[in-house]
Amino acid sequence: MDLYFNEYGSGFPIIIVHGLLGTSDNWITVAKKLSDEFSVFNVDVRNHGRSPHLPEMNYPAMAADLKAFMENQWIHKAHLIGHSMGGKLVMQFALDYPDVVEKLVIVDIAPKTYPGGHEHILQALEDIDLNDVDSREEVEAELTKRLDEPKSVIQFLMKNLHFDRVLKNYSWKMNLSAIVDHYDEISTAIESGESFVGPTLFISGGKSKYILPEDKPRIKELFPNAQFVVIEDAGHWVHAEKPAEIFEILKEFLKE
Repeated sequence: MDLYFNEYGSGFPIIIVHGLLGTSDNWITVAKKLSDEFSVFNVDVRNHGRSPHLPEMNYPAMAADLKAFMENQWIHKAHLIGHSMGGKLVMQFALDYPDVVEKLVIVDIAPKTYPGGHEHILQALEDIDLNDVDSREEVEAELTKRLDEPKSVIQFLMKNLHFDRVLKNYSWKMNLSAIVDHYDEISTAIESGESFVGPTLFISGGKSKYILPEDKPRIKELFPNAQFVVIEDAGHWVHAEKPAEIFEILKEFLKE
């Protein structure tokens, strides 16, 4: 498994993992700021971005992908940061491979099962016939018509559109069929009989409902040294809405 990645800076390694339907580019602003003191690796997880498309998609498999990535890059230990689905992935990773995790940061997600919520977006992406469009603007217009979502969400989804200059056609970068088929597994809880006792930070947006007070007992069972920080006036996309604030929090937590 060769995950696609971008690397910035030099120093102790940080690996950043994006959320569902995202790519390594989602965290580029924060990654470049952190690169003044760290080697920062932004990865595309399987079935996203430029990483391999595979039929299986669950957290143990994606954690194994990340372990192989670290071995391929000769990374013996790293800080891990994950947002949303990526947060669940790095939780699973820390529970499965605790010896190679120095510090763990989870952004706006808990280790519980969520009731979905992306089905209408996945359906809209499936319903667009990319063989019958002639421009990016046409695809964006179709998404806008089908989805009652803010423009920022439409633009986020549009980052997944690829144009082949040789074949002159459009396609989705992500493996949409695999994501749809395994959406229940992506939404499911992280389960483990072990705990990760290393330093762990949960960052949430003040306007987000992804981490609730009743989630903290289970978080503490799995991550007994967890700390919690709330960034006010931010929603689920904390890193995009408040990049300066999240950078300062990360810099303080990750310092020696």
